[in-house]
Amino acid sequence: MKELEQRIHALLDSDAAATLAGIRRGIEKESLRITTDGTLAQTPHPKALGSALTHPYITTDYSEALLEFITPATTELHKPLAFLEQLHRYVYSHIGDEVLWVNSMPCMISKDSDVPVAQYGSSNVGRMKTIYREGLGHRYGRKMQTIAGIHYNFSYPEEFWKLNQLLEKDTAPLQTYISRRYFDLTRNFQRYSWLLVYLFGASPALCKSFLAGREHQLDTFDHTLYKPQATSLRMSDLGYQNNAQSSLAISYNNLDEYVESLTHAIKTPEAAYEKIGVKDAAGNYQQLNANILQIENEYYSSIRPKRTINKGERPTTALQKRGVEYIEIRALDLNPFEPVGINQQEIRFLDLFATYCLLMESPQLEKCDLAASKINLQKVVYEGRNTGIELCRWGKSVTLKDWASEKLAQMQPIAELFDRAHGGNDYADALARQQEKVHTPDATPSARILEKLEGRKQSFFQFAMNQALAHRDHFLSRQRCDETNARLEQLAASSLTEQAAWEQENEPPFSEYLADYFRD
Repeated sequence: MKELEQRIHALLDSDAAATLAGIRRGIEKESLRITTDGTLAQTPHPKALGSALTHPYITTDYSEALLEFITPATTELHKPLAFLEQLHRYVYSHIGDEVLWVNSMPCMISKDSDVPVAQYGSSNVGRMKTIYREGLGHRYGRKMQTIAGIHYNFSYPEEFWKLNQLLEKDTAPLQTYISRRYFDLTRNFQRYSWLLVYLFGASPALCKSFLAGREHQLDTFDHTLYKPQATSLRMSDLGYQNNAQSSLAISYNNLDEYVESLTHAIKTPEAAYEKIGVKDAAGNYQQLNANILQIENEYYSSIRPKRTINKGERPTTALQKRGVEYIEIRALDLNPFEPVGINQQEIRFLDLFATYCLLMESPQLEKCDLAASKINLQKVVYEGRNTGIELCRWGKSVTLKDWASEKLAQMQPIAELFDRAHGGNDYADALARQQEKVHTPDATPSARILEKLEGRKQSFFQFAMNQALAHRDHFLSRQRCDETNARLEQLAASSLTEQAAWEQENEPPFSEYLADYFRD
């Protein structure tokens, strides 16, 4: 606490608060395309949306039916949501009578083969993306890959880092300092991400079809699985069996250890995946390799330190060469009550939360700390709205309500910093709204969802379908911006041209490309 207070006071007494207005934000939002009867769309990625390989704003994640919307990074708070709104309107004008599913847990999917794997064309880069996804399907099941979420990309401006480094009397090269401080943030995020899951978790229930044939301990009614006090079943280990990742201990203590531990997992064979085989009997690739991780992105983490990569560059290579550029927060469910899945209040709180994690003292994370953080998270996932549950705080028990109240109170001066930078009281208001949720669990998104199902008035599927149709009507009833529409049409066309050009290049055989990609 002392270090937090000192850092906040130093910022309040300097010009550093003003630099917070230069924070850059971007959002990646996933949504399944479904039919009007609520099943997964079997149609390919619409050509009118451009190339999923090269389009900067509209792509696919695991499946052809799993759209991903990407906003450009911006310092203007309103722009990510405004751009998401325009992307959704554009997409709805090009998908016929299909609908976008608005919940994190997927629609009715009977079997794995009903999930079409995303296709990215015949270039080596495109083939690698598809084969990686085929590997995920073999390792974890395709249905598991249809869970959707929101990723929040966040970076502080260089001026903020320079002022902080000066205040801390740190003499390291600036990028070294920036990378080290981002890792301080990620370690505290691991410690406190349970709070985000409590406040914004919105997946307390799911369709029974999702876990067909798998063991679980959920309650059931009318084709719905749920837990009465659950917050975010998306963040659970639900449905994953024999997961080799469970033994991984990726280090967030510093950049070198992070890269080293990820690289070790990418180069270490896993017996279960060797049984699958890299190729089938006909010589077709089934996965990129038989190691614990095929590539870095396979590691499921609630936060990632990141650096923009060049074509064909490995993420760890980019980090090693150029340091951490931004963080990607991955612990967010789609909010089915919001047309684009997130609102401005949530964005402001994410700014506060990330900055709290940065300014708070951040000791090294030992294996026991990681284990305690995982246990805390799983408790909040399954029982979070029972705010009397006890979490582990440095080896001592504390109730969720008490610990959450303490954390939010400590963020009060950080809200003051942000409101000083932006003017007004919006950050203080966003913080106050979260404090209300701690005192009134029924105000959380997870509680609001279960209230809709309470008394078995409707199944999860019925609720989710109703929300999807309501949001479809929202987008279709609003006028699209002609300028934005023309720009997206041009981007769709140019992305298809770019993919075609990549496929015409004289490339080495795929096996050579793959070997070169993984070469040290």
